[in-house]
Amino acid sequence: MQIHITWPAGHTTATLDETPTSKALAGALPITSTARTWGQEVYFDTPVTTALEAGARQVVEPGTVAFWTEGDALALPYGPTPISRGEECRLASPCNVLGRLDDDPDILATVRDGDPIRVELVGS
Repeated sequence: MQIHITWPAGHTTATLDETPTSKALAGALPITSTARTWGQEVYFDTPVTTALEAGARQVVEPGTVAFWTEGDALALPYGPTPISRGEECRLASPCNVLGRLDDDPDILATVRDGDPIRVELVGS
C-alpha cells in the first residue's frame, strides 16, 4: 500500500508493508496533523493506538516509516536524532516499522516544526 504525505514546502510518498499497524493506519486515513521535529526526524500524532509488534526497532535506516506506539505517532527519520550515536537514526524508543519513503529522505528537511502535515492513501 502507498501513502502520500504533504506539508507546505513539499511532499513525498511511501510504500508500506502489510502489518497490523499499517492496516490500522490505512483505516484512519486521510489524517491531518501538526508536524514536530526532533533532530533529523519528523513525527506527528495520529488517531491510531496500537501495540508494539514483533520486529520493532529503535535504530533504523533513513527514510524508514515507523510508528511510535508510546506517542500514537508516525515517525519519519532522515538522519541523526538527539540520542543517536554517530550518524544513525535512533528513534526515541522501539517503534513498529511500517515501510520506506519512495523518495530521497532528505526531502523531510523542508518540514518545519508546527507545519500542517497530511497523510492519505494514494489513489483515494
